[in-house]
Amino acid sequence: MNVALDRTLAALADPHRRAVVDLLAQGPRAAGDLARALDLSPPAMSRHLKTLRTSGLVEETHPAFDARVRIYALRPEPMVHLLRWLEESERLWSAQLAAFKAHVERDG
Repeated sequence: MNVALDRTLAALADPHRRAVVDLLAQGPRAAGDLARALDLSPPAMSRHLKTLRTSGLVEETHPAFDARVRIYALRPEPMVHLLRWLEESERLWSAQLAAFKAHVERDG
């Protein structure tokens, strides 16, 4: 497994971070809006967002009108790599299960 995929899976292991990803799938949001939506303290949300940034799942921007505001948006690349890995795993397991079924039916 590659390092980027490991980071993606580690970041998504936490239910709060998955909830952030679900919210950001609807569009970019400010950090404060995310914290309120998930009923998390600003420091807790900051820690989750840092993990998501480090993993490459989200990107942070600052609007020109207020540099203190942080807007977060999803980055598609890590999810594309995750989807490819899941598809490869599904193919492997499908082939293994088909072979097992054929074996059982042949010897059964």
